[in-house]
Amino acid sequence: MVDVSGKVRSPGLQRLPAGSRVEDALRAAGGVRSGADTEGLNRARLLVDGEQVVVGAPAPAAAPVTGGGSLAGGAGGPGSGTAPSAPVSLNTATVDQLDTLPGVGPVLAQHIIEYRTEHGGFRSVDELREVNGIGDRRFADLQNLVRP
Repeated sequence: MVDVSGKVRSPGLQRLPAGSRVEDALRAAGGVRSGADTEGLNRARLLVDGEQVVVGAPAPAAAPVTGGGSLAGGAGGPGSGTAPSAPVSLNTATVDQLDTLPGVGPVLAQHIIEYRTEHGGFRSVDELREVNGIGDRRFADLQNLVRP
């Protein structure tokens, strides 16, 4: 079950079979409306139960990052030690996006993605504690920076 919103013909909840992709969700929602920007949408990405697919939403504005300029989306680059300005989705984030979180490098980011693949996604932030490499201290640092 995914929520398809934004510039689609029939926004709302869509029930799709396991293994469906963003393209399948768009088709189930009647397709993308004419003129909608889909540039940042990975249509081939596998969906996770409970996620939201937004079509035509503006890209997040750049936000200043302490200690050196700004990056699109307000997220610090890999190894920058700065946290993203908006919570990172555990169910849709890429390795690079997870790598922007404090204390998360490419290996731990891959563990998070493997966990969500094996368990059908995160239903709550607390499930992050079950990921190999995340103890109480790291969880405390991350819990307010992520969402399911």
